[in-house]
Amino acid sequence: MTGLGTIINVAGIICGGVMGLLFGKKMSERYQDTLMCATSLCVLFLGIGGCIEEMLSVTEKGLESGGTMMMIGCFALGAVIGEWLNLDHHMEQFGIWLKEKTKSEGDTTFVDGFVNASLTVCIGAMAVVGAITDGITGDYSILAAKAILDLIIIMIMTASMGKGCIFSAIPVGIFQGSITLLARLVEPFMTEQALSNMSLTGSMLIFCVGTNLIWGKRIKVANLLPAIFLAVLWTFLPF
Repeated sequence: MTGLGTIINVAGIICGGVMGLLFGKKMSERYQDTLMCATSLCVLFLGIGGCIEEMLSVTEKGLESGGTMMMIGCFALGAVIGEWLNLDHHMEQFGIWLKEKTKSEGDTTFVDGFVNASLTVCIGAMAVVGAITDGITGDYSILAAKAILDLIIIMIMTASMGKGCIFSAIPVGIFQGSITLLARLVEPFMTEQALSNMSLTGSMLIFCVGTNLIWGKRIKVANLLPAIFLAVLWTFLPF
C-alpha cells in the first residue's frame, strides 16, 4: 500500500506524544526543566553528528572537509527567500491556530513545542528517501525505522515541552505524503550527491533547533528551510 510508511510515521509520532504527555504530567517542574536541557542537548548533537558525517571524509592525507561553498550559497539565498516568504511567522500562526482549536490557550509552550518538534522530525534525508521509496516500490521500511526514532524523540520532547509537540504529526504527514505522491517526478533529482547536500543542510537546521531550545529563540529556523531545496538544485549547477 503506497503511503503506508507515512501513516506509520504519523502514528508513531502520535503514540510517542501521548506517552510523553502522560509521563510528563507525573513529573515536577524541576524534573521537566532538566529533561528539557537533556532533550536540547540531544537535538543539538544530532545536528552536529549529521554535519560531521557529511562534511568530513578520511583521505590518505587525513581528514578533509567539503561542501563549504554549497553550504554558504544555499543558506545565504535560502535565508533571503525564507525571510521574503516569512515561513517562520506562518508556521507560528499555524501553531497558534492549532492552540486555539484544541482549547490550549493556557499552554504557554504549545506553539514553541509544535514548531521545534515539527522542524526536528521533518528535516532530513531519511524522510525524503523513505517517502520516495514508499511511493515507487511500496517499501516503507525506511519510514518505519524513522517512525521508531520519531516516537522516542517526540515522547521526550512532549514530556518537557507539552502537547504541542504531538501536532508535529501534521507537517510530517503533509511533507512525506506529498513526496510519496510525487515520488516518480522527484526521484531523478535525488542523486547521491543531492541527498548528501540535503542531509548536510538538514543537519545544520536541526543544530539550529537545538540552539533555540537551549538558549531561547535566536534563529528563525523555518525561514532557513529553502536552503534544503536549494541544496538539491546546487547538485546540478555546472561547476
